[in-house]
Amino acid sequence: MEKGVRVYSEIGKLRKVILHRPGEEINNVSPDTMQELLFDEVPYLDQALKEHDYFANILKESGCEVYYLEDLVADVIKDKNLKESLIEEFLDEADLHTPNERYIMKDILLQQKSEKDIVMKMIAGTRMTELTKRSKETLADFSDADRYFLTVPMPNAYFTRDPFANIGHGVAINKMWSNVRRRETLFGKYIYDYHEMFKDVEVPRWYDRTDKFHTEGGDQLILSKDVLAVGISQRTEAAALQKLAENVLNAGEFKTVLAINIPQSHAFMHLDTVFTMIDKDKFTIHPEIEGPLVVYSMVKDGDKIVITEEKNSLDKVLAHYLGLDAVDLIRCGGGLGIDAQREQWNDGSNTLAIAPGEVVVYDRNVVTNDLLEKEGIKLHKMPSYELSRGRGGPRCMSMPLYREDVK
Repeated sequence: MEKGVRVYSEIGKLRKVILHRPGEEINNVSPDTMQELLFDEVPYLDQALKEHDYFANILKESGCEVYYLEDLVADVIKDKNLKESLIEEFLDEADLHTPNERYIMKDILLQQKSEKDIVMKMIAGTRMTELTKRSKETLADFSDADRYFLTVPMPNAYFTRDPFANIGHGVAINKMWSNVRRRETLFGKYIYDYHEMFKDVEVPRWYDRTDKFHTEGGDQLILSKDVLAVGISQRTEAAALQKLAENVLNAGEFKTVLAINIPQSHAFMHLDTVFTMIDKDKFTIHPEIEGPLVVYSMVKDGDKIVITEEKNSLDKVLAHYLGLDAVDLIRCGGGLGIDAQREQWNDGSNTLAIAPGEVVVYDRNVVTNDLLEKEGIKLHKMPSYELSRGRGGPRCMSMPLYREDVK
């Protein structure tokens, strides 16, 4: 199988994917820290690991190669110079209060037993209670008695879809909406710059973590080899979408970018929490977005990017740009009401296609899952007691590297 990146659909047979197996960062989510860390509940690590391993096993049994983020970064930093560089960049972005704290944190990282342990420690965060030798030299040292962390954990890292997204044969290394997640993109930078998997392979950057405006992979959906859809959402600004669209259109990577403006709220968060593709002509959708939703098409015309507000309903817009007579929108929870609200909250619309008409879903979304099965969709149902507490589903937890083309 070829090196590099190849993702020209949401539904092509999944052959390579990047995951992150949760670690001690999950144990740093508490009632006092969960809002800052973007959780609504306190998760239980042991059960989360069982669920994540079940998810990974579904992918492996389907013939997909599973790569773990922490292993890829560990491979890179076996080079001592790259290890030093990553640690320094991590410390630069860790919001440390004093030079002494930087010295202490660097020592903690260098004392880890392996390169993988260094990466996992970066993700896990460091509690103030872990510090045995900390001299108080500045006012900050004396006044931080109520501070929980020396470096804040990254418990959302198991949602590998968001920090960097493979689009076509390139990658968007995104600027994250929340400061607590922005360091996650460092790992993408080192993987795509230095990992052997991408050596001597062109992987264009459609967006970079240093760009001004925020965007996340949950808003970036590849509908076909010609059409990219991107959400304008709580997590993706229109200005970021504009730059991403200009880059892919000017490169000839796609012919059309559909900008889908969804309500900006925590409940909807990303486009893929309310809308995912499951077959050539079938999509899941949360019914509450259909009314306020606005779609803009963006195409290249000479040297210009032409933006047009689409006047038709979403199903007709999708059918037009995908060259189909019609598409089927399968509504989460069966339509407006309590079932839709419950199952949207638990990512009933956030499916991961591993082949056309074959998807991974959370088992808890029984109403939506029953509807999908009645539509002839093959489901792989995974347990979801703890992973769902992070407000993300199977698509959120996966970053495809390579999909077969859809025939």
